Amino acid sequence: MKILIWGRGVIGTQYAWALENAGHTVEFYVREGRKAQYGSCVNLELWDTRKSKKDRMVKEKWDIVMHEELKENHDYDLIFISVNPEQISSVVKYLAPRVGNATVLFFSNFWQDPQLAVSSIPRNQIVYGFPGGGGGFEGNTLYGGFYKTVQFGTFESQPTKRDLEVRKLFVQAGFKIMVQKDIKSWLWNHFAFNAAMEAEVLKSGSFKKVISSREALEGVGRNLKEITPVLRARGSKLDFLTVVLSSLPPKAVGFIMTHIVFPQKSMAYVLMAHNHFKVGYAVQEIITASRKYGVKVPRLYEVENLITEQ
Repeated sequence: MKILIWGRGVIGTQYAWALENAGHTVEFYVREGRKAQYGSCVNLELWDTRKSKKDRMVKEKWDIVMHEELKENHDYDLIFISVNPEQISSVVKYLAPRVGNATVLFFSNFWQDPQLAVSSIPRNQIVYGFPGGGGGFEGNTLYGGFYKTVQFGTFESQPTKRDLEVRKLFVQAGFKIMVQKDIKSWLWNHFAFNAAMEAEVLKSGSFKKVISSREALEGVGRNLKEITPVLRARGSKLDFLTVVLSSLPPKAVGFIMTHIVFPQKSMAYVLMAHNHFKVGYAVQEIITASRKYGVKVPRLYEVENLITEQ
């Protein structure tokens, strides 16, 4: 399969490497000027949980192919998009007249209704999924990793042919598929958790500081407790993680996240510590929704003035 990865981001680059190693042709589309900026290779330091524990750490200098233009008559079978939620509209605008017959995999989070957000691309060519991984770039080195499980879902009554083809692609590359029956609610719950985390990052200054502080992690639980009524007002079902973290006492949330989710030296801790993602968008979107539905989120209001400073 010939695959185009949209951007040279953390998630896209990791899965591009995995898919190329599974025998597929992988290339990147990057913005004008980025090809020279990035160079022709990426230094990888990855945790690959598809492998046994002794072989999980990958250190490799990986040569990549990048293009700064996507022609209308391209021959890509799959266009893989994993971008920040606020970037989706501009990606869709550029891609829509150039999509051709390619399957478009949105491996991204959404706060808008996903189908509305990508409506200018033919519905029967779209597949929805979500990664299990993270990390960050420091210079030209990607410190990251991914878990064996990836999420997929569909808005159709049954998976389409393209859904099944993409799921098969990942299975053959050594990943395990988990299907979310209500992919929209699942994405919205994930977005809400991101906002709860981002609010603490706005206060402390970095993801590493948040996951290194039990008090900050307790704050994540408090934030999520406030955000949960916004999800309900929006018509979203609450998933298990949201229910648990928003129901437990904050001190219990802090204990769980410190000792179980983000214990130091764990893969989850390392990936989050290398996350340099610019925060604020998710917090602002939740605040906007809270005002629309008349739901108060005072802890988020406290950090609203910090968003423009990031």
